[in-house]
Amino acid sequence: MALLVQDLSDRTMPPPQPFREQNDRGSATVGAAVYYGLTGCDPAAAVVESDAAFDRHVFASILAVAATEGAAVGVRAGLNAADLAALVTTWFPLARSLAMTWTWHETSPGDDDVAMVRDLLLANCTRDDETGRWLAAMVARRAAEPNHLWEDLGLRDRSELSRLLNRHFAPLAARNTNNMRWKRFFYRALCEDDGLVMCSTPVCSRCGDFDLCFGDESGESRLAYHRRLLALKVSSLPEPGEIVPSGAAA
Repeated sequence: MALLVQDLSDRTMPPPQPFREQNDRGSATVGAAVYYGLTGCDPAAAVVESDAAFDRHVFASILAVAATEGAAVGVRAGLNAADLAALVTTWFPLARSLAMTWTWHETSPGDDDVAMVRDLLLANCTRDDETGRWLAAMVARRAAEPNHLWEDLGLRDRSELSRLLNRHFAPLAARNTNNMRWKRFFYRALCEDDGLVMCSTPVCSRCGDFDLCFGDESGESRLAYHRRLLALKVSSLPEPGEIVPSGAAA
């Protein structure tokens, strides 16, 4: 795969942080360091007009958010060690030293829901290539997390998730004609493909679960949220020599 890889040889890479950190400051530091270490820029500043740049941003975002969660990155991202190594070599060849700080081992088998969503995506890949296969596994694994899917993929907003699915899983994305929330849509598609009916009413506008399927998905990305909390924590620290009132929180 021919990629225009940014020359990162002269940049100073922030040292990778321990991935076991679970507090907000640790998450912000880890996520920012991993995304920067992979791409050489902050996620908010990523330019993704071209398809290759967008795919690179998606992979970096998923790996960065997975690295904040206190387990092996491959497990949280849905890739086994061989696929994770191949992905880094293909898309981030100048950042292999960063990836080697991760814990490399096989992913757990996962539950049936993850496998079913992965197989649904694989059956609807726009192109038969490794990128589609990796993304099917990664999107399916991250769909098992509790937040909006775009958030748990580390993306900046829902429109990036829609672009990802329309680009790499076009036959499936085309079926979401009413702009249903993507995670809910996956499970509805699985039911329909099996000849089952997930919905309690035939007309969405009359359904009591309408907001669950079509509600607002705007908000702040997980990486941006952690970065903002980190900035607030840092700004609240006393200046050198400043006297902290007795009883104030350290």
